[in-house]
Amino acid sequence: MFEKVLFPTDFSEVSRHALKNCIPQLFEVGAKELYLVHIVDITATDIEAIELMKIDEGELNRIAEEIRAKGIEVNPIVKIGIPSLEIAEIAQENNVDLVVMPSKGENILRQMFLGSTASNLVRATKKPVLVVKYEWDEEREEIRCLSNCKEIFKRPLIAVDFSECSEKVINVVKKFEELIEEVTLIHVVDYGKHEELEKNIETAKVKLREFARSFKVPNKTEVLTGIASHSILGTALAKDSSLIVVGKKGRSVIKDLLLGSTAERVVRDSKLPVLLVPCE
Repeated sequence: MFEKVLFPTDFSEVSRHALKNCIPQLFEVGAKELYLVHIVDITATDIEAIELMKIDEGELNRIAEEIRAKGIEVNPIVKIGIPSLEIAEIAQENNVDLVVMPSKGENILRQMFLGSTASNLVRATKKPVLVVKYEWDEEREEIRCLSNCKEIFKRPLIAVDFSECSEKVINVVKKFEELIEEVTLIHVVDYGKHEELEKNIETAKVKLREFARSFKVPNKTEVLTGIASHSILGTALAKDSSLIVVGKKGRSVIKDLLLGSTAERVVRDSKLPVLLVPCE
């Protein structure tokens, strides 16, 4: 399991909901240490950053104490700077295993947490990022998480493209294999000439079965054609997956995440949690 978890908080309602519910559930299934991080954004504050930092330190320490009362080891960290870069640096310095970020649906009126800070962090960090989805419950008039965080890792759908990136994706999934009930591996053939399609599909099936052998748990493989993000999202729904795992590729993704890459579309459109694995 991912033992060292980093959670960046902006003190928003969604962030507090995640800290109260999702984060403790991750510790129930094997996480050991929490890095609770808040960055005072030097580009967005109208008052003295140092004064704001003191106020935010007090609030973060108060939240940390509430979490410690649940038996969780917490390391609160407050810094001044550009949030995405500071969070990525803290994750690297402390060699965390996983960064967890809540993402709010567009029907929540407040500004989305998965806005500039989160998307920049996804590009900047070299650590796996778990994006957990939230939405507004009209009936109850409250925010709700779309997943049971205790069960996120039970039925992952893993998208692979047979590059070196895929090896890294598989290695990250192996970290929580003891929590997995069944794995679905998917490859989408969206390349080659029309007359090469059948051959490419058969080749992909063989390669995908090779990846499947690396798991000791029950697994399924799916080779599909079409738009990769649509195939990944549709298969995750059909297979009742609990998590989508995709790789993000170095410099190309630094550009593509804002221009509509497969990873960005999956994160944007999925109601399931998405685990983004860096491939640098």
